[in-house]
Amino acid sequence: MMKNSKMLRWGIIGCGNVTEVKSGPAYNLTEGFKLAAVMRRNLDGAEDYAKRHRVPFFTNNAFEIIDNPEIDAVYIATPPDTHKFYGLMVAQAGKPCCIEKPMAPSYADSLEIFNAFKEKDLPLFIAYYRRSLPRFLKIKEWLDDGLIGKVRHIRWHKSRSASPLDLSGKYNWRTDKDIAPGGYFDDLASHGLDLFTFLLGDIENASGFATNQQGLYSAFDAISGSWIHKNGITGEGSWIFGAQEGQDIVKISGSKGVIHFSVLGEFPVEIDSDAKKESLFIEHPKHLHQYHVANMEKHLLEEISHPSTGQTGLHTSWVMDKILGTI
Repeated sequence: MMKNSKMLRWGIIGCGNVTEVKSGPAYNLTEGFKLAAVMRRNLDGAEDYAKRHRVPFFTNNAFEIIDNPEIDAVYIATPPDTHKFYGLMVAQAGKPCCIEKPMAPSYADSLEIFNAFKEKDLPLFIAYYRRSLPRFLKIKEWLDDGLIGKVRHIRWHKSRSASPLDLSGKYNWRTDKDIAPGGYFDDLASHGLDLFTFLLGDIENASGFATNQQGLYSAFDAISGSWIHKNGITGEGSWIFGAQEGQDIVKISGSKGVIHFSVLGEFPVEIDSDAKKESLFIEHPKHLHQYHVANMEKHLLEEISHPSTGQTGLHTSWVMDKILGTI
């Protein structure tokens, strides 16, 4: 679509903590991209960010990013409850967009965003950057090479204890049901569920139970779910945010072996099968979005498809809502 462009100028809406190291710097480090503008509701905060990251333009008005003729594409890094609001405006402005995960607080909102970009034939990406990280590409390589035989089942258990912030009663948008109905499930489990569809294919059906066991905040804090992929692979997951200890364990079982890894933790990826036994620690880059952003450059300027698009992000939103029982 933008194959002949020499430089794509990006603007960020919401230059908060996630953009400091994880994502923001990757835009300037990617050849063909430039981070040209940032927006934050606190103007002093926007100015501080711009100075430290050498961004030429800053504002506290999102319209000055979206409608700016000097900005070619927009990265929305605000909390999920404003993703639709800003996303629809970016689509109306006719610009490519990357939206932080999850795509929106609900499948219905995600679908509205998706349709807005589809109707204008505009590129839409969702920041499920794990699809682009070498650690998980190694797992996909093992699976694609059939090293554990036919995949039968995937199981993920993610738990952690209540944080000091949770116990303090202070406001946290990540546990506000109006912004993130699933609480930490929305923020953390979305990464894994999206990754599983990347590794094993789309999910045909899913269901689950969600409750609030601790009463520390308004969102859910304990969720369990099960699903089946279109290719017949079964799956199960449990996400407990009031447990005694933290765990992050994934097991993929095949007819000839198993793969173990962590979605969010810093642990090796391991395979134990008839064909291969190996444990590898593949370090993540300093800027976690580095390969995700590089793949957006390839999609926009070189016409090489990106692994995390509006279509894949929409599917993940549907799976999450099925597990939460909201659709």
